[in-house]
Amino acid sequence: MTFMCDLESMHQIQFVSEVIASRQTILPKRLTEPGPNAQELTQLFSAVAAAPDHDLIMPWRFLLIPKNMRKNLGVLFVHALKERDPRANEEQLTKARHKALRSPLLMLLIVDEAKGDPAIDLNERVLSAGCAVQNLMLLANAMGYGSGLTSGKALKAESFRKGLSMRESEHALCFLNLGTVISRKPFKPRPAMSQFVQVWGEET
Repeated sequence: MTFMCDLESMHQIQFVSEVIASRQTILPKRLTEPGPNAQELTQLFSAVAAAPDHDLIMPWRFLLIPKNMRKNLGVLFVHALKERDPRANEEQLTKARHKALRSPLLMLLIVDEAKGDPAIDLNERVLSAGCAVQNLMLLANAMGYGSGLTSGKALKAESFRKGLSMRESEHALCFLNLGTVISRKPFKPRPAMSQFVQVWGEET
């Protein structure tokens, strides 16, 4: 019985390792319908809730952008571009507008630096948010979906922030895009452990 339990654990570890190793960034233009359904989305956010969070302050939130609000988001992208570059031409404005329409499932990750003890560095809140995103992306990968993060200068534009009713203490970090993969780029080689692991006291 013990052997069977150990064997089952080994299979679970192998599966989790394969899910992690096979995760790949998929840009929105390579994603199509269907995206996760309501039940799958609940599972994904359950994984998000398991992210490390000092004192359970929940310094992050995910703002879902439903299909009926995509055109509104496109308008915000256009306003943000005009705010940044008043001379932007119609082609650039159209391209900015279309960014809101590409991903089957789209959400914005927002971190609030005012959540919790002000003595705790903002980096800790951002790290917690990163763990939350990674949990979601890994489970989405296990479900067979592709995912990718997108950002850009629009996220810092005052018109963009105002349009989404963001508080002064909040930071829009990135968009998370999910859907069914229609094409992939070749996998990039993973860095070797020696490239990012050091032992204190040993020469590099």
